[in-house]
Order: sequence, then C-alpha cells, then structure tokens
Amino acid sequence: MTDIYTDGTYLSNNPSWDKEDSPWKAKQILKILTKNKITPSTVCEIGCGGGEILNQLSLNLNHNTKYVGYDISPQAIELANSIKNDRIEFRNEDILEKPNEFYDVLLMMDVVEHIENYIEFLRSVKAKGEFKIFHFPLDMSALSILSSARLLEARAQCGHIHYFTKDIILAVLRDLGFEVIDHFYTDCSFVRPRNTLKIKILQSMRKYSFKMNQDFAVKLFGGYSVLILAK
Repeated sequence: MTDIYTDGTYLSNNPSWDKEDSPWKAKQILKILTKNKITPSTVCEIGCGGGEILNQLSLNLNHNTKYVGYDISPQAIELANSIKNDRIEFRNEDILEKPNEFYDVLLMMDVVEHIENYIEFLRSVKAKGEFKIFHFPLDMSALSILSSARLLEARAQCGHIHYFTKDIILAVLRDLGFEVIDHFYTDCSFVRPRNTLKIKILQSMRKYSFKMNQDFAVKLFGGYSVLILAK
C-alpha cells in the first residue's frame, strides 16, 4: 500500500495534498496545546505532506520553536521544500529508522489510518516524543456501515485502509501504554463543503444532533474526526 505515496498515485488523486485543510488543522493543534499549557521547543510532524501545517504553526507558536517534517513521499517533500526556512526542515525519510530522534511534540494528523501495520507503528512511535497529537477521521458510523460507499470512497481516494470510532482508537492507545491526556471531536466539513441537497440535509441533521448528544451524533452520522493528546 505504501507504493501509492511514493509512485505519484496519491499526488495524482490529491493534487493539493490537502493543503487547504492545513490552517484549520493547525488551529486545532494550537487549541489543544494552549488548553493543556504545552509550549514546545521542538515539533515533528510524521506524514507532513506539503508541510503547510508546520508552516501555520510556526506563525503562531514561540518564534524559537524548531519544526521537522517527515514523509516517505518524495512528491510531498518536493512540495514542502518550497516553504522550508531556518526554522522548518523536511526529510524524505522514515522517522522510525532514526533511533536518536526525539521531540517535545509529535504530530500525526490523519496518518495512522493509512499505515498497514498501524499497531506496530503506534508502539514504535511512543519513544519519539514526549507529547503526541493524533488526528483520526472517524469513518466508521452506523450510516457508513449501512451504505459502504463512503468507506470505499475513503479507501480509493484518500488511501484509508483502517476505519475507527473514537472509543476503539482510545482503547487501542491505552492498550499500547499511552496516557491519554485530552481529546475532542473536530468537524472540517466547512473547509471543503459539498453542496448537494442531500449533503446539506444530512449536514443539518448531523449538526443538530451533535448539539444534543455528541457521541450519539458521531456514531450515527459520522463526518467528524477526533483530536487526541497523549503521552
């Protein structure tokens, strides 16, 4: 499955490498860091793509903070290198092959669902940083099970090969020895809205039910992700 990230297939399917989502994702990261009073000196993003999340963070965090982005895709790093500077660097490498790398904060934003052996990845990445911030799309819902088209679309277009609920991924992290410090749902539907009548009706139902009961709405309708801070 990793071939699609190195042979240009993923870039062909996602020409922007989801750059348009990056300011919003950086905002969520800043929110959880601020809430938990974390001021990192070093930040590393695994699966950094085009690097825009790190660029956005560099504009808002301490100006002495250093940033490193890792990605196995040469196409992603080529995009990212256009914004590198003396505080941000990008590496076309696998961080798990670098035994001495350690950072204050590790970012894995919509990454784990792409990794074939994600359990081993999570187990190995524990030693690479003090704090870990994960962002997981919650593809698995009652609606997506009844109509598998959404899951198949995520697989074909985005390369998702694992599908999670919030409870499952929190249990996995705790089973692997992570200390979960904080977590909250995120909704990026407004970043790239889909304006068909059917989608608009579904969005209205989803948002109304989310105000009433967050867990119920996410389990029923899907469409949300979860941001997790762990040690």
